[in-house]
Amino acid sequence: MTKTPAHDDAPHILVVDDDDRIRSLLKRYLKDNGYRTSVAADAAEARTLMTAIDFDLFIFDVMMPGETGFSLTKFVRDVSNVPVLVLTARGLPEDRIKGLEAGADDYLSKPFEPRELLLRINALLRRAHPTRLSRQELRFGECVFSIGRGELRKNGELVRLTAGETSLLRALAQKPREPVSREALAEQSDAGMERSVDVQVTRLRKKIEEDPRAPIFLQTVRGVGYALMAD
Repeated sequence: MTKTPAHDDAPHILVVDDDDRIRSLLKRYLKDNGYRTSVAADAAEARTLMTAIDFDLFIFDVMMPGETGFSLTKFVRDVSNVPVLVLTARGLPEDRIKGLEAGADDYLSKPFEPRELLLRINALLRRAHPTRLSRQELRFGECVFSIGRGELRKNGELVRLTAGETSLLRALAQKPREPVSREALAEQSDAGMERSVDVQVTRLRKKIEEDPRAPIFLQTVRGVGYALMAD
């Protein structure tokens, strides 16, 4: 089967966990933070996905029915250098040591703060793909937007964004210089409704544009939606 390479603008993460709730939450959270995410309920399903897709990072739960996360980690390490982060429910020293011995690059004990997971993911990807991760930053005029961190800087100064503005800007940044429909933006961001998208675009323009009434970077595409004209 021909593999599908991950796109340069969004590292692809595989989450393997037998807990339906955790899989669903992580998929949504990682997607909202700029990452493409696939999920699997066990090692067998994960192995099938690995034959079809080139992933940039793996997150494996340790305690799964059948093949454990330790065994799956060893399998990955035997065939590739893709970073592996293991999740352990107990966080016992012997579990952490066993995970590292199997070839894991990092570990995180359950329960964990999603923000800490994101920081660990970013650190692993920076080490594994320093050049590629740098392309996660988009420049437009005096602004630089970090897709992974959701940070906007203008002339080097951090610009305060609401959660809705961040998710909207991130959705536009996934397809720089391409029109994105208002409907798609409503679904991919926290806007919820197309009218809310228009309101958030207006607010973003005040923070990005020199003249919000004559926008250069966050442009309206008539009959479609909006486009972020990144450099």
